[in-house]
Amino acid sequence: MKQLPQRHLSTEAQPITAYIRHLVLANKVILVLFLPMALLIIALAVPGASAQQYPQFEVDPLYPELPFGDKWLTGGIGGMCIDSHDHVYLLNRQNVVADDLDGSKLAPPVIELDPEGRVVRGWGDPDILGGRLHDCHVESNGNIWIVAAATGYIQKWTNDGSELLMQIGESGGYDSSDGSRQGSPLNSDRAQFFLPGSIDVDPANGDIYVADGELPGGNARIAVLNSQGEFLRQWQLNRTASEVELTPLPHCLRLSADGFIYVCDREADRIQVFDKLGNFVRNIAVSFEPLSPTENRVSGSRGTAVVLAFSPDQAQRYLYVINQNSVMIDVLDRETGERVSSFGEGPGRYRAQFTLPHGIGVDSKGNVYIAEQEGRRLQKFNLLNMN
Repeated sequence: MKQLPQRHLSTEAQPITAYIRHLVLANKVILVLFLPMALLIIALAVPGASAQQYPQFEVDPLYPELPFGDKWLTGGIGGMCIDSHDHVYLLNRQNVVADDLDGSKLAPPVIELDPEGRVVRGWGDPDILGGRLHDCHVESNGNIWIVAAATGYIQKWTNDGSELLMQIGESGGYDSSDGSRQGSPLNSDRAQFFLPGSIDVDPANGDIYVADGELPGGNARIAVLNSQGEFLRQWQLNRTASEVELTPLPHCLRLSADGFIYVCDREADRIQVFDKLGNFVRNIAVSFEPLSPTENRVSGSRGTAVVLAFSPDQAQRYLYVINQNSVMIDVLDRETGERVSSFGEGPGRYRAQFTLPHGIGVDSKGNVYIAEQEGRRLQKFNLLNMN
C-alpha cells in the first residue's frame, strides 16, 4: 500500500505511528508477542466474531390468555398451524374427562387465537371433520386445510368454518382392498387416503402434498395432488436393503422455501428429504440418549422425529423438531443436519415441560408454539435471540 504523506497524519497520531515504527525496527519480538493478544481483543470487540449463537427460547407464562374462550376445556391437541397474520389454529380432539365438564364447557374442534393468545373463535362439527384431528395448513387467502388421521379424506374450509370448500377422498371410504378401515392398504394412484397424517401446499402452484399413513395398517406414502384435488404422483419413504423391516410411517410433512419436502420418518428416528418429484435427497438423523437405565422397560418407542417446523428467516436455517423420546424440542441446522441445541424442560406438567407434545408451529417473529396431546394445552416459547 502506498504510504500517505506525513501531512495527512494528525498531530495526535504521529507519536503513536512513530512508536509502532520503533517497535518494528527495534524490537520485533515484542510486536510478535503483542499481536495475538491484539487480535483476541479485536475478535471479542467485533460483533459476529465471537462464537456462533443459536436460537434461545423462554416460555411465555401468560400465553394463552385466560379465561380460555367461554370457559372452554380442551382435550388432546392433535395438531396446529399458524397463518400469515400469526394467528394460531388448534385442533382439539375433545377427549376430555367427563367430570371436568361440570366446571367447564367443551371447546370446539378448531380454535383460533390471535397473536396475543386471545380466542378469536371456535368452530367445527367433529362428525364432519373426522376422528383424530392431526394437522392443518392455512393458505394465504385464509382458507384452512384440516387432516383427520382416522379418515380417508382431507378437507378445506373457509377461515371461520362456515363453509366446506373442498373434500378430497370419500367420507367413510379408505384406500384399502375393500374400501374399509379393516382392509389392506393399496397406496393406489387415486385421490383417496388411508389414515392421512399431515399436509402442506406449494404456494407456487397450489399442489397439495399429503403424508398418507399415520399408523401401521394404513397407507405409507407421500401423495401429491393438484389444486383441484386431482391425483398427480406418489412415492414412499426411502429404504435400503438393510432397512426393509422398518415400518414406513410418514408422520409429518413440510415444504421448505427452496423446494424440498421434509418428511418425519418416525420409526427410523430421522427426517427424510425429497425433491418435489419424490427423488430421495438425504437422511437427517435425530438421536437421543435415555437419562434413566433401560433395563426392564421399553425405551425409545415414541420416536425422535415426530413433527417439525422451519425457522422463519429467508434461508430457513433451522429445523425445530419435536423429539418424543427426550420430550424436548431439538434445534437442527438445516444444512448440516447437526443438532445445535434443544429447549424445553423434558417430560412433566409444569411450565416449559411437555406431556406427549404433538404439534409445532413458528410465527413470523420466530416464536415457537408447542401443542400437547396428553398435556391438552398449548405453550408459547418466545425467541430471545437470533444470530
